[in-house]
Amino acid sequence: MTTTRLRQSKTRVPGTTTIITGDMIRDLGVMNLVEVFRLVPGMVVAEVGSNTPVTSYHGTVHYEQRRLQIQIDGRTAYRASLSDMDWIAMPVALELIERIEISRGPNSAAYGINAFLASINIITRSPADTAGVEAYTSVGSRGHLRTFTSVGDANQDGSWRLAYEKRKSNGFDKQVEGGVEIPFHDGYNTNNVNYDSILKLAGNNSLELRAGVVDGVNQEDQFKSGKLGATTNPDIVMDDYYLQTRFDGNVSDDHFYHVQVSYQNQKRRQRWSVEIPANEFVAILPPGSPSLPTNQGPFVADLNEDIEESRLEFEVQDTLIFTPNLKLVSGLGYREDTYRSETFFNGRGHNYQGRAFGNLEYSPSRWLTLNAGGNYETTTTTHENYFSPRVAANFIFNNNHALRFVFSKAVRTPDAFEQDPDWSYTARNVQPPFQALENQRFLVEDLVQTLSDRPSTFGEELEEEHITSREISYFGQFNLDSALFLLEVRYFNDDLDDMISGVINEEDWFIDNNVALEQEGFELETSLELAGTTLRATYGYLHQRGEYTGDPSKLVPDDQEYVVDLLARLSARHSGSVAWIQELPMGISGAAVLYWTDEFRRDQFERADFRISRRIDQPTFSYELALTMQHYLVRDPATSPDNIIEDHNQFFVEAGIRF
Repeated sequence: MTTTRLRQSKTRVPGTTTIITGDMIRDLGVMNLVEVFRLVPGMVVAEVGSNTPVTSYHGTVHYEQRRLQIQIDGRTAYRASLSDMDWIAMPVALELIERIEISRGPNSAAYGINAFLASINIITRSPADTAGVEAYTSVGSRGHLRTFTSVGDANQDGSWRLAYEKRKSNGFDKQVEGGVEIPFHDGYNTNNVNYDSILKLAGNNSLELRAGVVDGVNQEDQFKSGKLGATTNPDIVMDDYYLQTRFDGNVSDDHFYHVQVSYQNQKRRQRWSVEIPANEFVAILPPGSPSLPTNQGPFVADLNEDIEESRLEFEVQDTLIFTPNLKLVSGLGYREDTYRSETFFNGRGHNYQGRAFGNLEYSPSRWLTLNAGGNYETTTTTHENYFSPRVAANFIFNNNHALRFVFSKAVRTPDAFEQDPDWSYTARNVQPPFQALENQRFLVEDLVQTLSDRPSTFGEELEEEHITSREISYFGQFNLDSALFLLEVRYFNDDLDDMISGVINEEDWFIDNNVALEQEGFELETSLELAGTTLRATYGYLHQRGEYTGDPSKLVPDDQEYVVDLLARLSARHSGSVAWIQELPMGISGAAVLYWTDEFRRDQFERADFRISRRIDQPTFSYELALTMQHYLVRDPATSPDNIIEDHNQFFVEAGIRF
């Protein structure tokens, strides 16, 4: 597993890790990547805004998933300036996933600042395992369409694969506007092309090359995402690409290393038109503005929130196995983030991060394994240095059972937009009688001071967030006569201090390190594997208590309570899943899974999915047909009253062929 970057079994890893295999994802009929995390204890999945998917471990977020480290084959995937994830544009197809490893709990000791609450590593299938030609398509309710095609080859010198995927959806059926249900403009249409290759070199070394391009449109509804009197839909046009290369070297069977370099660029073009009554527009202009008419029609212009972000990342990692009982992984990393936006940063900005990491595993006896690791990191976001440690003791019984005691600390620094905003809107195509304001910058700081009834913190420096985590967990593997039973239970107690909370928009800006959280609970993950049958269940319980710790003079009591509540928007008291996968005669297989989330911002989410498929294997090819139904047990929209699905039964038809 990749929890500490060492190759460790579950009995020796210092923490609780959930592994979701690609086969399970496909057998259960999961239709998009973010839905996978409903299978993880303690994780919540939701849609916010105009059908924007988000996921979180133990909440603390809503629109931005800023406290998770997410990687694809070791490449950092979250956005550079906002530390957020764009799941719609993720450059990985479900068919290419080998497994997903979710380290539940702070993992900054191995992966740095953003692995504050958890880390997710999506590991794709080797091109050698997908040689040949494959095609797949699924169509279904609410305009769902997904197509996938790949072609590749493998020989003794290496392997390669070229893959294409299209994802399309119409989003939710309706929204509520002015008390009336109207159509919701919240779909998406993306295209994803990936190239992966592995070249085998002498001495059991290898060279990997990966590249990909994503483009498409993410629809944003003017009533829900439009700003400043929007009259058109502020759709987001996406244009991303990435390059990654990795050299794996083997000095010996007990000494190996890798050198990895990656570059990615994410471009978002978002533009819309606004219409503001003249008297309201003139009233919000800052002092010293020229005199403008208020009786000759509204202010009409075009605005944008265009942004382009890039990341260059370098990493070298070395693994030494001194003896079977003493292992060390260590390495260095460097990252340069660049962001360009006229609106958010008035030009270009940079952030530089350097880090050194390591983890030592020592087993003084067959019943005890000790882990000690840490990450030392420096960043120009705060111009500070940070050390995130983790220590653990695993007591091992019969090689199949382990009791873990884990202590860790982590930090999260503010992202570029939280720390150094220079937010403004530049008016273009300004219509008479306001054409004199063409290319005029309107500072959000001025708007906030004019429109907000709260004191603004715009431009004030923020500090890092802190978490101290304690875990006691048990893992057991029971080899029965004709079955394998796995059980993992985790108890956690976390203290989160100096948490950044508040509101950031064009009318309000009050964020600060003003909340402390204490959270504890337990999680369970269990599975039973028999011949042709897989049963799996998860459950998570979270008790979260928040306290306002900021300056009492900055916010009135109601607002103090509000900023505490903001960090609980994706916190669920109870959540879980139950899954059953069954092989049947004649190449038929069936699956059923129940997902539920209770006491989730006063909402509930319950859905049962059913899938039946048949696979036919021929000498030179195989094909599969499947039908999936999603049945919403709770009809009320979750997270937002605008997330309306008219038919509580959603159907999807799948077909695939492989040569």
